[in-house]
Amino acid sequence: MAALVRLLAPLGIAAPAVRTAVSRMVRQGWLQPVKLPEGPGYRLTHKASRRLDEAAARIYRTERLGWDGRFDLIIITLPLDRAERGRLAADLGFLGYGALDPGTWLSPRPAPDVDALLTDAGIRYERFTAEHFAGAGGAAALVRRAWDLEDLGRKYAEFVSGQQPIVRLGPEAPDEAAYAARFRLVHAWRTFLFQDPQLPPALLPERWTGTTAAAFFDRHAGRLRPAADRFVDTCLQELT
Repeated sequence: MAALVRLLAPLGIAAPAVRTAVSRMVRQGWLQPVKLPEGPGYRLTHKASRRLDEAAARIYRTERLGWDGRFDLIIITLPLDRAERGRLAADLGFLGYGALDPGTWLSPRPAPDVDALLTDAGIRYERFTAEHFAGAGGAAALVRRAWDLEDLGRKYAEFVSGQQPIVRLGPEAPDEAAYAARFRLVHAWRTFLFQDPQLPPALLPERWTGTTAAAFFDRHAGRLRPAADRFVDTCLQELT
């Protein structure tokens, strides 16, 4: 807890808010309390480790993936509870699925964890493979039904314009400032995990702004990382 408080202080997050967030993560099954020689502590649950590994792989793998002309199509029986429907939609969006309608979800590639997600949530469903054989208009129209690419493109442009003043740090900037800037950069970029299914180039508009945004993220995340890592190491060494 002391390490988290120290690491989140440069972002303006006070200790009481950190403790509240940790308690909430325990209730939601992301953290598990443990006893440490220094006092009470927490470890990641298997659920949290798996989600963080998945997120990291997608955050830092910004190249566009290929496509074999097939869509993964899922027909689900919607839960009655509105909150459950919202969580299900968020989880499917994170895995790269878009909604053709509330009960029909589409992805350009099958997600390995989608069966476990739906089974654990007690959702009745069926999965199909829909293959696109020829032409570009039909597949592109299907994609536009499942995702609002025009809105997503605007959000990518806003990401770049909004982050430019934050990451504009010279080599003389303190490690703490570089850490805070990189933290905010990654935090803003990770929101696209729930919005962008990483469509193949064949299904994207020409001069896709997401490509420019990905290059911007890669460049500045890599440039700021050494100083940010030094700040993290310093915080952890102060607690040993």
